[in-house]
Amino acid sequence: MNIKESPSGKIVKAGTGYEAFVPNPLPPTFEWNDLLVSALSRADHVLGMLAREGVILPNPHLLIRPFVAREAVLSSKIEGTRSSLGEILAQDAGIQVDQNQADLQEVNNYIVALDYGLKRLEYLPLSLRLIREMHAKLMQGARGAHATPGEFRKSQNWIGAPGTTLFNAHYVPPPPAEMMQCLGSFEHFLHDRTLPPLIHVALCHYHFEAIHPFLDGNGRIGRLLIILLLVERKILPSPILYLSAFFEKTRGEYYQQLYNVSSEGSWQEWFLYFLHDVTSQSIDVLSRVERINALLAEWEAKIGSADRTTHDIIKQLARNPYCTAKKVAATLDIAFTTAQRGISKLEDLGIVEQISEGKRDRAYCATAILNILEEQTKIVSYIENSNR
Repeated sequence: MNIKESPSGKIVKAGTGYEAFVPNPLPPTFEWNDLLVSALSRADHVLGMLAREGVILPNPHLLIRPFVAREAVLSSKIEGTRSSLGEILAQDAGIQVDQNQADLQEVNNYIVALDYGLKRLEYLPLSLRLIREMHAKLMQGARGAHATPGEFRKSQNWIGAPGTTLFNAHYVPPPPAEMMQCLGSFEHFLHDRTLPPLIHVALCHYHFEAIHPFLDGNGRIGRLLIILLLVERKILPSPILYLSAFFEKTRGEYYQQLYNVSSEGSWQEWFLYFLHDVTSQSIDVLSRVERINALLAEWEAKIGSADRTTHDIIKQLARNPYCTAKKVAATLDIAFTTAQRGISKLEDLGIVEQISEGKRDRAYCATAILNILEEQTKIVSYIENSNR
């Protein structure tokens, strides 16, 4: 392992002679300076704007769904899957997708794990138990199903390029015995309320990744943990902010920042990076939500007030821009012919377009919404942040 000493933890030698890193209990000692205070204030402000938007959304339970799917795609992409958001949404609408089924399942498992965790939060505090349960959902039937879904590891894992071993790995997390002690301390800190919420979330994410308690799926569970903490601490009313887009866009820096905390104790740099992520992604989501809502309002105005079915279909397009008459009929509990007439009207108005060939099992897409969801993440600069 490359780390030989660190202010953030200790190096231990295991029985077979390899070295591993054991992070210190949280919270660490760090200094507040003007740059960190300013970054926290900026992130809190923009996140507050997003929280207010989440409260007043006309159909939050619908509009949040494609953002959940987007987070799942990008978080899984960090781990090597190649599914696109369009493919996940198309599959959800009942459209045949040719993408690798294992990739699709990994992304869908992420959505299932997130939904499960949010529902359990209603009556179970965020805990090691809930984390294990989410891991079981995440890994069920996926390529990592061999990696004991829902169970903390009982053997050593490590991080490094293909072919590396425990003796030359880039990073080796705590051995199993020390790991359980770390997890006990971590669970206690999950409920700490002495630090500003975003600093607390940043610390929890780093610490979970440093412990690396599962044989597989640690990165995805660690990113799910961010979402659950934001909701549990009532920083957001619903899971409308997702940071994986930023992590994926800056993947090299993301990994380096986590490593630097373990190797050098660079807490300030990690906090600044994390807060920049929160600020940048809050602005990004606000922009997308505003533009999608503007489109929906424009389409509602085109239809007028007479056709309730077509209005209901438009609401469903906020949840998923892909649709089929069969899926719409089942969702709205209407006849297939009624659903097809409504979709055809939207097609005539240029709101959706047919994306399949032939007249059977026709599939449609509101490409204007899909384009907003799939456009590249814009990383807002520190200068832009400071001007908001």
